[in-house]
Amino acid sequence: MVLGVSCSSIGVALLLLLVVVCAVSDAARYRIKFILFIILSAIAATWCIPYMFLRPKHWANALVPAWGARQIAKLLGMQFEVRGKENIVSDTGCVVLINHQSGLDLCVLAELWPVMKRCTVISKKEILYLGPFGLASWLWGTIFIDRLQAEHARNTMNSTADIINNRKAKLCLFPEGKRHSGTTLLPFKKGAFHVAIASQTPIQPVVVSKYYFINDNLKKFGSGKVYITILPPIPTTGLTKDNLTDLMDKSYEVMNKAFQETSQEVYALHVETTKAK
Repeated sequence: MVLGVSCSSIGVALLLLLVVVCAVSDAARYRIKFILFIILSAIAATWCIPYMFLRPKHWANALVPAWGARQIAKLLGMQFEVRGKENIVSDTGCVVLINHQSGLDLCVLAELWPVMKRCTVISKKEILYLGPFGLASWLWGTIFIDRLQAEHARNTMNSTADIINNRKAKLCLFPEGKRHSGTTLLPFKKGAFHVAIASQTPIQPVVVSKYYFINDNLKKFGSGKVYITILPPIPTTGLTKDNLTDLMDKSYEVMNKAFQETSQEVYALHVETTKAK
């Protein structure tokens, strides 16, 4: 009994110390929040693996982990608002393009998964070997690609078009290819557009407003609001590889415009208004 009380007291003391450290140090808060995000996300993704075996490689296996990720986002002080649900492609599969800002974009996928349904992602093959997390990723239908083997990568991307059509899947991709935190989107890579044209399914642009409450350079991670805007689909029926550049330009234009507008909107409503008070 005494040992139990002592352990509880130590736990409470450590928790209070953690709160104090977070309150006085931006850098400590930044690191602690990201560590919590990684640990809790791993737990949320893997605890229900036995249940996933009942329907392996099914998109719905990710719904429970997605719910967990949404609770983690709230714990970290992130609020997401999904807009434009009326624009979601429902009668076919599609290629979903999402701008890429941070590892926290996992929370964006967690918001989209139950709303858009039949979602899947492409991931590098190395993820498959990350123990329970790799197994969970395989069980919810992740498509793995070997980037070191060009021929294998091309074959996987080609077969992805069949997956989109046969499953009416929504393939979620980050067309910028890497994370960034600028005021405009990075130039898009061609891969997603090759898949969209090959499958003859629409592109569904999804724009996530800038994480104004996070600054990696200054090691700041505060609390804030994020707008996730689902834009009207861009058709690809009848397009060929000759139309690739035009399709990329059109997609970039509408997404970059929405990114700048929604970023300014969320900043004005949730930062400038707060400062005015």
